[in-house]
Amino acid sequence: MPLVTVDVIKDVFTPAQKQDIISGVTEAMIAVEGENMREVTWVRINEIAEGDWAIGGQCLKASDVQALAAGEKAA
Repeated sequence: MPLVTVDVIKDVFTPAQKQDIISGVTEAMIAVEGENMREVTWVRINEIAEGDWAIGGQCLKASDVQALAAGEKAA
């Protein structure tokens, strides 16, 4: 029974986007493990508070990730 955890910064993704993540990850797992495992494939989204996530020593905020998604440079 696979459990996939996706860590994201809180307030970056809408509920609809999180559902899309769950659906997409589930489909990716089923492509590997087979359809019979769908009912026992778990996907959870773990939201990390702003400032509790950093890359290269720089803390990220939701607005930084949203800027990157829009093709802009993070602040």
